[in-house]
Amino acid sequence: MNLVTKTLFARYQTAEDYAEANPLELESIIKSAGFYRMKAKSIKEMAAVLVSKFGGEVPDEMEDLLTLRGVARKTANVVLGTAYGKAEGVVVDTHVKRLSYRLGLTDETDPAKIERELMKLLPRKDWVFFGHSLIWHGRRVCFAISPNCPGCALNKFCPKRGV
Repeated sequence: MNLVTKTLFARYQTAEDYAEANPLELESIIKSAGFYRMKAKSIKEMAAVLVSKFGGEVPDEMEDLLTLRGVARKTANVVLGTAYGKAEGVVVDTHVKRLSYRLGLTDETDPAKIERELMKLLPRKDWVFFGHSLIWHGRRVCFAISPNCPGCALNKFCPKRGV
């Protein structure tokens, strides 16, 4: 989705713009992201709720965010932590899931359970930074296949589970 955001954000700036978007035009912009028809439908429905229920503004509470189509805890944690500076949980994406296991921080495979375990391990003030850090590390060093263990700053401490 990151590859289409420049065009998408240039065309639509407000929740109203997305809610009123022509579905075919929206689909054509996000087509390269995959599952474009379902994503376009989700975007339009989510935007319509933002307009009708939240005055076109992205809510700053977990419970409200979770009412939006396509928004689960991962996305809600990203929005709350990044946009609002609120640590309500730890973002658990594919990188955080993989690295939490490799680093020996959890044996869980379910993102919700991983998030709960990480929240117990870390001070709340570090939840947002930790998620972003593991995502960065997973994208640039600790790859799913062929991780760069020799070039890893954590190599000395990492149990390398599953590598």
